[in-house]
Amino acid sequence: MTALHEILRRYVDDGSVPGAVAVVARGDEAEMVTVGHTDAGGSAPMARDSIFRIASITKPVTAAAVLMLVEEGRIGLDDPVAEWLPELAGPMAVRTPAGPLDDLVPAARPITVEDLLVSRAGWGFPSDFSLPAVQALFEVQKDGRAPQAYPTPDAWLERLARVPLLYQPGEAWLYGTCSDLQGVLIARVSGRTLPEFLAERVFEPLGMKDTAFEVPADKRDRFTTYYRRGADRTLEVADTPDGDWSRIPAFPSGGGGLASTAVDYLAFARMLLAAGETDNGRRLLSPTSVSRMTSNHLSAPQREIGRLFLEGQGWGYGGQVDVTPAEPWNVPGRYGWVGGTGTTAHLVPATGTVTLLLTQVGMADPTPTPLMREFWRVTA
Repeated sequence: MTALHEILRRYVDDGSVPGAVAVVARGDEAEMVTVGHTDAGGSAPMARDSIFRIASITKPVTAAAVLMLVEEGRIGLDDPVAEWLPELAGPMAVRTPAGPLDDLVPAARPITVEDLLVSRAGWGFPSDFSLPAVQALFEVQKDGRAPQAYPTPDAWLERLARVPLLYQPGEAWLYGTCSDLQGVLIARVSGRTLPEFLAERVFEPLGMKDTAFEVPADKRDRFTTYYRRGADRTLEVADTPDGDWSRIPAFPSGGGGLASTAVDYLAFARMLLAAGETDNGRRLLSPTSVSRMTSNHLSAPQREIGRLFLEGQGWGYGGQVDVTPAEPWNVPGRYGWVGGTGTTAHLVPATGTVTLLLTQVGMADPTPTPLMREFWRVTA
């Protein structure tokens, strides 16, 4: 029994999670550990192909899809997004982040494609949720772990446009909203729905046969039940295999809407490690695009604004980039993110390593769970 298996077994045995699938891959070698069951009732053992709601580790996938459109010349990093998202033309911003919603100034410049990729458009969540503009955003940017609660992309975008920017475009890293905006941008530029575009351009070439915004009936015997913790810390069912992911939602969230497996996500991560090339030699992204995606684009003050989420680290396109060795696992250049459903995925270009953990218990706040931190420690 490996150290990784012992840690996962301990968290299953103490009731922290019903089950888990974890992967540590270095080059062509991969250790995959499965522990526990797909639900708290123990109805089916966890397996390599168990399906999870992966939440915010959807974000790197969406960013990669945006870069495909950039490489084709259909959009440019410096292009104003209002050409395709006219609802976002001429946004207003609060004069100061703590200011009232009626003290507004025009945006100093247009929001660009790269602003969305780096989460610096001006919408999103800082460390302080009490700010008036952040409270207004909560009315539009709801919990992505309940995808059926969202309206259509057009209706969502119209509502978002009425919320003032918390910061001027390019000034601050703010969490969440920009990845959903990327998903809407992909659909409008490509003329396809986001599920269609990702299926054709990302999932099919990588062989990600179980990754989608819905889980069809013939796969639901492998689909995990999703839980949240109640006030007494016991597990409460938040979604069943026949629930929110049984059909494509009106708003397929580029920020957190995918369901996937460890096997599938490993294929995506390995493509990034291989500078954009699949195992069978097909190129999905250029090395330049992968390098930009996995490099830090934030200044120290911008990282501080998002400290609650970033814990002092940086951000690339769609994922965190480690810049300081604050913990043993924070290797400079390490790229990836965590998902609010209890998922985490990272790659370390310097060592050619991929680490991936999938569980089905939601996070109570943006702080990584003790299980995540132990997983990172043992796999560093």
